[in-house]
Amino acid sequence: MPSLVSVPALAETADTALAGVPDEYRHYFNGRPLPFVKRHWEFPGLAASIPLARAFLDTCAAARDSDFRYLFALLGTELSTNAIKHSRSGEEGQTFVLRVTRTPTGLTLVCRDNGAPHDGPPVPLAPGAERLAAESGRGLALVDSFATTWGDNGHPSIRKVWFHLAYDMTGSSWPAA
Repeated sequence: MPSLVSVPALAETADTALAGVPDEYRHYFNGRPLPFVKRHWEFPGLAASIPLARAFLDTCAAARDSDFRYLFALLGTELSTNAIKHSRSGEEGQTFVLRVTRTPTGLTLVCRDNGAPHDGPPVPLAPGAERLAAESGRGLALVDSFATTWGDNGHPSIRKVWFHLAYDMTGSSWPAA
């Protein structure tokens, strides 16, 4: 089983990260399990939003074991980072949305961003194993390797990239990584 790298707690950056979160929604980010079927949050398209996005993802998976929680937050953080780095969501004043749906078999995350930047078409991804050595695109290689299923809506604007992570990770490539 891979060793998990400790991730700094949101509390270390809580003053700034939670500044825009109304009190009645702070439970979305506290890391404690609460029942829900669907939960979403719209984040500013800034790198400073990533710790808050990670806290949101970790809280959504809080009822599961540590491997599941870590992997769900890791893959979701990759999609969040891609939204900021590779779409108009990273431009001034823009946002991205994370939507989590809980099913009896696992969690599904949809990351909606504001589409391809105006400065040209998206760069195509390298195939399979070549992605892990590529300069960019390694985040989606992680999603491809560890998510149960994943995909996107194929639209260049208002893009939605999603993955489903099954609670039962038996047979997953995660423990073998």
